[in-house]
Amino acid sequence: MGMNNPDAVEILLVEDNPQDAELTIRAFKKRNLTNRLFVAEDGAEALDFVYARGKFSDRDATQTPKVILLDLKLPKISGLEVLKILKNDPQMRTIPVVVVTSSAEDPDIKAAYDLGANSYVVKPVDFEHFSEAMSTLGMYWMLLNKPPN
Repeated sequence: MGMNNPDAVEILLVEDNPQDAELTIRAFKKRNLTNRLFVAEDGAEALDFVYARGKFSDRDATQTPKVILLDLKLPKISGLEVLKILKNDPQMRTIPVVVVTSSAEDPDIKAAYDLGANSYVVKPVDFEHFSEAMSTLGMYWMLLNKPPN
């Protein structure tokens, strides 16, 4: 499986900063989640991925990511724009979007919530905060099939 099966993606990480992406991937790797994580480097690539267009046109478009981790500060198409497009689309609206910001004081967080974002985390995205966000969404179980202790 692995990264070469973009149909089985659980988490779409939209992040243009390679260092930040790397930190996030590392946090997820500890939890064995990276085989189902795909990184898009800007808003345009993220939308092409979700809608199976452009270089992703051979992807199965019915297999949407289970959750999108969306940086707000992106080149080409901003995170807020991506959010607006997805949340205005009845088919994509149901995908939970966790907004990633570099500061909890970011005024864009409010704008993101107004557009339908489900939660937010502050960079560097650490797995615990992401898990908390997912728990709040009631989706924790969907990503983490942890065996009972």
